[in-house]
Amino acid sequence: MSNHMTMTTTTVWLPYGEHSLSVDLSGKNLLDIILPKAGAGEAPNEAHVIRAALENPIGSPRLCDLAHKGQRIAIVTSDLTRPCPSDRLLPHVLQELVAAGIPDEDIFIVIGLGLHRPMTEEEIDRIVSPQVHRRIRVVNHDVEDVVHLGVTSRGTPVEFFRPLVEADVRVCLGNLEFHWFAGFSGGAKAVLPGCSSHLSVTANHALMVRPGVGSGRIQGNPLREDIEEGVAMLGVDFILNVAVDGEHNILEAVAGEVTAAHRRGCEAIAERGKVKVSHKADIVIASPGGFPKDINMYQAHKGLENAAYFVRDGGVLILAAECREAIGNQTFEEWMFAAGSPQDVLTRIQREFVLGGHKAAGIANIERRAKVYLVSSMPEDLVQHLFMTPFPGLNEALEVALQDLGPDSQVLVLPQAGSIIPDFDKI
Repeated sequence: MSNHMTMTTTTVWLPYGEHSLSVDLSGKNLLDIILPKAGAGEAPNEAHVIRAALENPIGSPRLCDLAHKGQRIAIVTSDLTRPCPSDRLLPHVLQELVAAGIPDEDIFIVIGLGLHRPMTEEEIDRIVSPQVHRRIRVVNHDVEDVVHLGVTSRGTPVEFFRPLVEADVRVCLGNLEFHWFAGFSGGAKAVLPGCSSHLSVTANHALMVRPGVGSGRIQGNPLREDIEEGVAMLGVDFILNVAVDGEHNILEAVAGEVTAAHRRGCEAIAERGKVKVSHKADIVIASPGGFPKDINMYQAHKGLENAAYFVRDGGVLILAAECREAIGNQTFEEWMFAAGSPQDVLTRIQREFVLGGHKAAGIANIERRAKVYLVSSMPEDLVQHLFMTPFPGLNEALEVALQDLGPDSQVLVLPQAGSIIPDFDKI
């Protein structure tokens, strides 16, 4: 991403799918362009970062000392909707297991789908790399093939993918970023919701309406606490979580005990992505961060949530999200099509919590206080069913926003909205 400056305008490029879109901003309008602190400068050597984490685990022995010959090893990783660079992490994890004397036939990889669709063989090649796919058995998590382990103190049934339960050692990979209700991604989230039953995911996600839930919030977050209580009934032996930049370069890695290592990683994400802003903007132009964060609206909504913190009530939020897979969830789509207004969605979620409906409610809650303009590859009528206004490009959307709110409106640009939140104590 580069910004071309002139005396009067700034051209800003925002990620869009696997490409980028530009918008031209007058100097009188541009309030700021906010990137994560790690967004500038040269990315560190990825192999060195990963090896350093694996060789210096937090709260745990090294993986090569945890695993022993004769054990069955399960490695959980993310599907294509997550920017976890599994293909670059797995060779290092497998190297640790080889050092422990574990043969390839005693290792299998689970693609943690949550409630997403199964990955195709071609997609699995892309996730884990063709080399690892040929070498190690890879299975999609199946929400129907689960083992019931108990119930959390908040009432969530704890049901996990049978092969994962039957493994002797469980290793979880993941990416670290802000998450709109779990606080942060990564850690135990690889298993709940990643490798859980429909009942488990629904009960856990229903906690998103409780106080304490929110992006960047861990302490006192009932939903995150429920995740970790449930996963503790199974046990995760080791994690490797990474933070990536907008170009998917690995900036930092943490490894070790599932909670202690995760917390260290969350601190790094907060340090990079929590920003102080003096006031909210009239107009916010945002991208979730490109593919896969904008693969569909179900995923792009997370960037929209973060961006919404920065826009004033009555303002305009312009989102650049390709959404090559359109809405991405049938229930989400059905809820939006059935509603006559955003308020209809919010009224319905109070009557019945349904996964997919929770995304509709998240978007409706934003639309209750700000207009949302969308630049995407979706048909205009589909965008309108989301109660958003479709535009062919960012400049067109900005022009209408300035007409609506006034020519002197202040504009904030978030090219990596999925990785940025305001300091809650300052805004």
